[in-house]
Amino acid sequence: MELKDWILLTALAAIWGSAFMFIKISAVVFGPILLVTLRLLIAGIVFLPFLLRESKRQLFKPYFPSILIIAIVSNSIPFSMFAFASLGATSNMLGILNGTTAFLTTVIAYFWLKESVTLKQIIGLFLGFIGVLILVNPSNGSTTFIASMCAMIGSLCYAFNAVYLQKYHSNSDKIVLIGWSMLFGGLLMIPLASFNLQNEMPDINSILALLWLAVISTGLGYLAYVRLIDKIGAVKTATLTYLLPVFSIIWGAIFLQEKITLIILGGFIFVMMGMYFANSSNKTKS
Repeated sequence: MELKDWILLTALAAIWGSAFMFIKISAVVFGPILLVTLRLLIAGIVFLPFLLRESKRQLFKPYFPSILIIAIVSNSIPFSMFAFASLGATSNMLGILNGTTAFLTTVIAYFWLKESVTLKQIIGLFLGFIGVLILVNPSNGSTTFIASMCAMIGSLCYAFNAVYLQKYHSNSDKIVLIGWSMLFGGLLMIPLASFNLQNEMPDINSILALLWLAVISTGLGYLAYVRLIDKIGAVKTATLTYLLPVFSIIWGAIFLQEKITLIILGGFIFVMMGMYFANSSNKTKS
């Protein structure tokens, strides 16, 4: 990879790693449902200039069934799960649990795509499972059991979506799929959001956190993500997975004064090892 690709990759990991911190800040004020609705709608608007190009408009109709599936499974549900999880967990915990997406993807791909699983990947799944058990331990004051389960459901949705895209849309236009799915994800949540309006106006910090989540982390972040896939390929772009928990811990410690306990550190190490082994290639060198 070229230096500018590494810079973009690291910058995107830092931006996405900060998302958990901003979710933590804004979910309490907006409420999880309204926060996710606004986040998706604003992010979808960021994509609109690209989606309305003639070449992209032609793909809307054939992609529409998949857009709805992705809108629900990859956006509405997991974004909501992590927003609810933020009410009972620190942002660094959210980032680490989000890292379980890597080995959950391996499990789903094994059953759905009939992909073979190597010994290294089995070891990765085992290590990742130990990491999760450490993190959801009742003695871990950084999260509640319900918050951990919400985060795990969100990660499971992301894993399902990754396998779904690999099976049905490996050569599809990702901007069309991602952009429209965000907009429709927000539209589908409007009825729920209308019953979850807050009585007081959000403060400026919460509004800025929402705008960062929607415009930078979700809108521009996913545009950069698609660019990286087109430029360096999906495999190299997947190294983002390793950097996100690291940045979530760093930002949480710096800006929210979140403590890095031995339990968090231990769970983090096991999850990272699990991610590494679970992402090992199925192909052996001849």
